Amino acid sequence: MEERKEKIYAFVDSQNLNLGIRDCGWRLDFKRFRIYLRDKYQVEKVFLCIGYVPGNEALYTYLQSSGYIVVFKPTLEIKKPDGVLVKGNVDAELVLHTMIEYQNYDKAIIVSGDGDFHCLIEYLVENNKLHSLMIPNQKKYSVLLRKFRKYFIYLNSLEQKLSNKKERE
Repeated sequence: MEERKEKIYAFVDSQNLNLGIRDCGWRLDFKRFRIYLRDKYQVEKVFLCIGYVPGNEALYTYLQSSGYIVVFKPTLEIKKPDGVLVKGNVDAELVLHTMIEYQNYDKAIIVSGDGDFHCLIEYLVENNKLHSLMIPNQKKYSVLLRKFRKYFIYLNSLEQKLSNKKERE
């Protein structure tokens, strides 16, 4: 009898991923990252949680055409003396979609270094559903996640595989 392949889904905090990698001095190529998840970890579906900013439709179309299921969070524009701050915390969306899809995957990959996901990660570990926790920046992640260290995969060392080549030239 043929053994059933594990279904793996990934849930991505796009802001944490993007800013974490930028802090390492390079830019992530989201299309290459999706291919990496598919080829290296056999990830079937990737839910990318992102704040919706009017005018960024071309980016959202690109992400969808690259294979992401894009989950939008409405953003707030906060006027500050030095400009406008766009706020769109996607934590609730990531947790909600991880739980909505819970019965559809065997293992989850969470892509974030944000300690706000501690309770979600703990729940996934307790139920043997966590495949890994991908930390964008090894030097900047929440201390709350340390107890899950055995699940860590650091992305900051994958610049050659995952960086936007056009930006490097």
